[in-house]
Amino acid sequence: MDIIIEFFPLLLKGAWLTVQLTVTSAVIALVISFVVGLARLSRHWWVRALATVYLEFFRGTSALVQMFFMFYVLPLLGLTLSPFLAGVIACGFNLGSYGSEVVRGAIQSVGKGQREAAHSLNYTTYQRYRYVLIPQAVPMMIPPFGNLLIELMKLTAVTSLITLSDLTFVAQIIRGQTAMTLEPFLIILVMYFAIASVLVGFTDWVASSIAKRRGLTPVKVN
Repeated sequence: MDIIIEFFPLLLKGAWLTVQLTVTSAVIALVISFVVGLARLSRHWWVRALATVYLEFFRGTSALVQMFFMFYVLPLLGLTLSPFLAGVIACGFNLGSYGSEVVRGAIQSVGKGQREAAHSLNYTTYQRYRYVLIPQAVPMMIPPFGNLLIELMKLTAVTSLITLSDLTFVAQIIRGQTAMTLEPFLIILVMYFAIASVLVGFTDWVASSIAKRRGLTPVKVN
């Protein structure tokens, strides 16, 4: 136990790096989700085609392979990324592909009457999405986005394989230096659960806040 206490500051640093990876990747994934999700609804076939290629590529290939490609292969092509940047891009782009389907599905689920009302008011495409479709779709996006956020947090564990000192990497260090396996991995298991609980609480709070403003029944993250 004394050894674990000695390494605890290192575990806290690993936890903080895991949070940084999660938050930064989540911002990237959120932007991509809306860009690609809206592109999939475009009237232009080539925009839909590009979005579909992105979606199928990142959804159909391993996030670990994508991360290795960005960190180990891109330098051979003249583009060197730091471990942190390679990690957040791979995680963000991968989860963004799944998030784009959440955005597309939520927007398509908005009632036909709402679309017809926007047309009758002569709204432009931008105005329809800005004032009618997206505001009504956002409450439906939050629960699945919350689940994806948890998956993103767990995905950051693979960044330990490109030398990032996240929780998993720190546990491996402790295991290598002390020959202890149960204790460090049990601790990071609890720490991952604590981070996930905070993320769930945050998404539930966002959902409740939006629901209260609009007089809706909030849907909690499962």
